[in-house]
Amino acid sequence: MTLGRTAVVLGGSMAGLSAAGALAPHFDEVLVLERDLLPHDAEHRKGVPQSKHPHFLLNSGRRALGVLFPGFEADLIAAGGMPLIASMDTAHMTDVGWSPRKRGALDMVYGSRLLIERVLRDRVRALGNVTIREGVSVTGIKIDDAGRVTGAKFSGEEVDADLVVDALGRGSKVSDWLVAAGQPEVPVITLDAKVTYVSQWYDLPSAEERADTWWWQHMVIMPTEKKGDHPKEHEYLSNFFPIEGNRSIACMGSWGLDMPHNEEEFIAAANNLQTPKFAAAMEASTPTSEVHLTKSTGNKWRRYDKLPHAPEGVVFIGDSICAFNPFYGQGMSSAALSSVRLSGALQSTTALDPAFYQGFVASQAKEFKVPWSMAMARDRGYDCATGTETVAPWMRKILASVGASMFNLITGAAREDQVVDEHFARVFNLDEPIGTMMRSPRVIFGLLRYKVKDVFGRHKIPFGFDPQLDPPGKDWSVEAGTAVPELEASR
Repeated sequence: MTLGRTAVVLGGSMAGLSAAGALAPHFDEVLVLERDLLPHDAEHRKGVPQSKHPHFLLNSGRRALGVLFPGFEADLIAAGGMPLIASMDTAHMTDVGWSPRKRGALDMVYGSRLLIERVLRDRVRALGNVTIREGVSVTGIKIDDAGRVTGAKFSGEEVDADLVVDALGRGSKVSDWLVAAGQPEVPVITLDAKVTYVSQWYDLPSAEERADTWWWQHMVIMPTEKKGDHPKEHEYLSNFFPIEGNRSIACMGSWGLDMPHNEEEFIAAANNLQTPKFAAAMEASTPTSEVHLTKSTGNKWRRYDKLPHAPEGVVFIGDSICAFNPFYGQGMSSAALSSVRLSGALQSTTALDPAFYQGFVASQAKEFKVPWSMAMARDRGYDCATGTETVAPWMRKILASVGASMFNLITGAAREDQVVDEHFARVFNLDEPIGTMMRSPRVIFGLLRYKVKDVFGRHKIPFGFDPQLDPPGKDWSVEAGTAVPELEASR
């Protein structure tokens, strides 16, 4: 038994495709309206300019897509996605130098946004009751006299719908259309820390052509927390990010700083980073794209849950309701999690009545609090930040200081404490709120023990390796107590 004849999804990007998977079992037909002509391969398209930058599909998001589309992860890996263990496969550098390499709890499947979306699009196209209308622009929504959304308008056409999903992203006009029809204006909270990031794609040399010291797949250079004079590039967050097809995306980003706009400036900036090894990797590789710059990175949450009554006939997925600073890699996963939540809500109801919509926006708001609080924790610490969620200057200083110190403490303790490492991996992947982690007596003990060891210089694993040298390739898993026995036995 279905809940209606037709559901319409506005937008065919990751959020819209995820939503289509949630809707398909509950409606006779699902219509996805997409402005772009969708490529059959993993190619850039106009409607997703951010595809030119690195994208993380967090474990929680990957599992969510697996719930909606069983076998999704296997499909992603078969298409070229790279399953990696971050602490083993990443050359990670902080203010003190290179971090040690070891086995840890944070695993991921790396790939470009293009690949992830193409694999998901193929799964949606395989659903018999889902139709994707390409090359059409959504121009409005249909609303009856009672204020309920009853369909959509697009490219001179109209379609009736029992349920509409807004997946039009940050620039969605659905909230404006609701107000124009007499609905109350939705409260919006924002915080824009003026993040700008710039990327260029590279073909890598073959494994045989790389030096033995190039053991890593992913290189990360964290922004400095040091005060005083230093090149502005030391405040960049820089990634040499691996994607399918023996390629990487070189990406640099910052909070409130000017960024390079062309290849010459990009190379010059790479040569000013804290280590020469990032620029060396770029030089050893072949650029295959222009330099791409993005500035639309503010956090924005449309609080439909704060309205006296949730809008009826429509739900919101992805950036159309809650958009995050993309530095934190939460967008795709948050959209997938919301789609799973929508699937559960549809499965547990017998009618799309006011209680359904009120319950869904309330439960969705609880879900957003975890990634939103993580974004706020750092972005509120920047003087350049603007929006409704900014704090007083004295609080900004505290947040900037405490945030950096706490991150360094947690990641430092995670090097030698498997419990802290596992909690941190769950927090990173949106599987656990940071508050839950910090209330754990065992985590608190692990952090305190690390601080004591730090004072007396009694760490089991060395760290802070010289940033002017290659990142050290030694595996410290045995010393960290994270070695896999069968692997160790085979050495």
